[in-house]
Amino acid sequence: MTELAGAVRDGVHRLQVRVYYEDTDFSGAVYHANYLKFCERGRSDCLRLLGITHHEGGGMAGFVVRRVSCEFLKPATIDDLLTVETRFIEAKGARIEIDQRVLRDGLALFTALITVALVDRKGRPNRLTQDMLRVFKVG
Repeated sequence: MTELAGAVRDGVHRLQVRVYYEDTDFSGAVYHANYLKFCERGRSDCLRLLGITHHEGGGMAGFVVRRVSCEFLKPATIDDLLTVETRFIEAKGARIEIDQRVLRDGLALFTALITVALVDRKGRPNRLTQDMLRVFKVG
């Protein structure tokens, strides 16, 4: 995969991420919070490839994370080449349910179920547009 923003194929966005020294803690493993950063990059690039920016304009502030449930399964270390997978599970109302995984050579190291919501500039939920619902079609 050589695309800078990854690629969407068969309903899954895949983004490759290299582990750098700055991503690790004193033990040489990826610091736990950095997995969430990797997932954020995956979601952002996925949305960008689907033609949706975080700040659509027209009174909408964009997408905000409402809930995260994650599991740390195995550590990644410096120089590992990881793949962040992003799948949309459900989209309705103002929210999107997203399944994300960080893999090394096909083995899951980290998994997360993430709920994001579309909000206006005052932080109030905004319903997803019909165009967005078409893009996030799951199943």
